Amino acid sequence: MLRKIRTANAPAPIGPYNQAIVVDGKTIYTAGQIGLDPKTNTLAGDDIRAQTRQVIKNLEAILVAAGTSMKSVVKTTVFLKDMEEFAAMNEVYAEFFSEAAPARSTVEVARLPRDVKVEIEAIAVIG
Repeated sequence: MLRKIRTANAPAPIGPYNQAIVVDGKTIYTAGQIGLDPKTNTLAGDDIRAQTRQVIKNLEAILVAAGTSMKSVVKTTVFLKDMEEFAAMNEVYAEFFSEAAPARSTVEVARLPRDVKVEIEAIAVIG
């Protein structure tokens, strides 16, 4: 059984997809999030730190809407525009994932939506 997740506390999808899908009430798969402020629909800032912080806040809002939290994230995938900004992204990431950090993949990509610097998707468990 699939359940769609939508919250006004994260940017609305701009295409035919959902912010997240919960599978059998146990696992949530988020769509990739970028650093858009959901209230203004503008980028949270031009630098990697501000964008990463907003991305993770967006992920957190989606997870809460699904009935779980950041502590339940088991895997993330980070897409970076420039791997030279890995350390700065990682510094902010560690603010949110410190004790039991999830598994993670990080890749450099040629381009991201709205030419942002970072996009992150997550998989988490519920319950």
